[in-house]
Amino acid sequence: MARRPQVDQEACISCGLCVSTCPGVFRFNDDGKSEVYDAAGASEGEIQQAIDGCPVQAISWQE
Repeated sequence: MARRPQVDQEACISCGLCVSTCPGVFRFNDDGKSEVYDAAGASEGEIQQAIDGCPVQAISWQE
């Protein structure tokens, strides 16, 4: 099974970096927090850039 990114809703500060880095993977939910809506929307490398760029480390890989 492939790993999938996940967003910690408690930690997310809605900065939008992940949405701008990987718009095919992340979007804002109704609460204004980032969420994963299509894990296949970008390469693992692109998703890793979003993970590394998150200022509050709210995104991680779910094995």
